[in-house]
Amino acid sequence: MKRSIVYPQALTEGDRIAILSPASIVKRHYVNDAIEVLKRCGWEPYLGSCTLSSHGTYSGPQALRIEDFKVAFEDPSTRAIYCSRGGYGCVQLLEALGKVDIQSDPKWLIGFSDVSALHALMQSKGVASIHAPMVKHLSENNGLDVWSQSLFSILRGNNVEYKWPHHEFNRCGETTGRIVGGNLVVLSQLINTPFDMFEEGVILFIEDIAEAIYKIERIMWQLRLSGVLGSLKGLIVGQFVEYKPDKNYATMETMLREMLAPYSFPIAFNAPLGHVNDNMPLVEGAMASLKVAAEFTHLSLRME
Repeated sequence: MKRSIVYPQALTEGDRIAILSPASIVKRHYVNDAIEVLKRCGWEPYLGSCTLSSHGTYSGPQALRIEDFKVAFEDPSTRAIYCSRGGYGCVQLLEALGKVDIQSDPKWLIGFSDVSALHALMQSKGVASIHAPMVKHLSENNGLDVWSQSLFSILRGNNVEYKWPHHEFNRCGETTGRIVGGNLVVLSQLINTPFDMFEEGVILFIEDIAEAIYKIERIMWQLRLSGVLGSLKGLIVGQFVEYKPDKNYATMETMLREMLAPYSFPIAFNAPLGHVNDNMPLVEGAMASLKVAAEFTHLSLRME
């Protein structure tokens, strides 16, 4: 079933942004630097009870992490929720946050990696969110790089366009559709739940880190046999990093090309997306136009 999408309102001077830690522990100086960057933009960042704390491998007990998000979602003065980092534990929040009214006063939710689980939550509610770099990136680049600036532009209500060089495995073509995606392993574990992101007729983007080629191939077979791949309008393959070649495939991209051979939709490899410094912000649920051409891939997003 196709979902209708609502977009949180654009941020203006003085709007509050909650910096929350949904799962892993974050370094304090990354958060402090990000606060200064967001203040320069004219916004008012604040922290949750667990943002800078620790509890085992997590930023806080599950109940407190849930409460931080619940408070931010229900606070009318909070206009965006910026996840400090990902890491395992985001999925623990879904059951409780699935019962929270996110639609009546939607906020921008920002992050990537395991935060893909929270993007799946937002999609289940019909609310757009932003797959984008987190506070470490703002800290290391002082918010001045092109990707930080793209994020700020989206938050201010602007549409964005991107272009990146051709890859030899690309399949050329043009398509339009709503764009969704994120960390492939995280999203695959939500199939057949209320937070299943794999909807018919979308442009899907994928990325991952530290996963063996055969594990990603296993997921691709699941998507192929379930009909998900056959229903796509297009595919954007981001960066798969920190893995080793195996006896079957020299690269992840080689395996993906083979798995995708039966389909005719446009495919763009080597997108600036994932656990790398070049991580283009994408609006989950936005209308996208994808053109995979001989020299470049063009992607434009429209919040409509």
